[in-house]
Amino acid sequence: MTASTPDVIDLLAGIGAGSFVDRIRAERPETRLNAQKSYLALFEPIQEGGILRMERLAVAAFVAGLHDASAAAEFYSAGIIETMGGASLAAAVRAEVEKGRTHGPYGKYPAAPLSVGDKSGLVFEVSDFGRVALGGKLSAALEHSHLLVFRPREASPAALQKLLDAGWSTTAIVTLSQIVSFLAFQIRVVTGLAALSKAGAGTLASAAAE
Repeated sequence: MTASTPDVIDLLAGIGAGSFVDRIRAERPETRLNAQKSYLALFEPIQEGGILRMERLAVAAFVAGLHDASAAAEFYSAGIIETMGGASLAAAVRAEVEKGRTHGPYGKYPAAPLSVGDKSGLVFEVSDFGRVALGGKLSAALEHSHLLVFRPREASPAALQKLLDAGWSTTAIVTLSQIVSFLAFQIRVVTGLAALSKAGAGTLASAAAE
């Protein structure tokens, strides 16, 4: 574990040392530690394992943008910008976020009784400009990430084959899926803690005014 890396959930939720929410999180140290370890394993791995850190950050920034999680999107975009040529890459990812924004989940179930729940929606494809800026491999990753966020019911061997055809290894595909899942978890935790922090601050302010 990298000692110099701040607790990312605390950072995104704006939790200060000794604050109301900091004390609540301190009551479950293993939960806090494991969330941070998950972040480090996905974004600061000892071995990249076929998926570059820049690619990891790009997927994370894209997924955070789709979730409309501005703090997380800015955090991961800042990481992209720190890499060589990162500013243009971050801009390309932001453009694809705007193109991919929608509401879900939706999609089609396999033919069965569940098909009654089928719902149409955007089938995202990276723009021609974005494909040039991102490259075929990362473009395929963003398209698959959009599917996992909004059309998980359409995840299929054919969808995975598109990643393999774009140059993703089986191991890297697993990591890609883990990143998308982790972002969903992280964003929900940050949203909840930020709301709790705001509520706690409001309670303290009311108590001080009495």
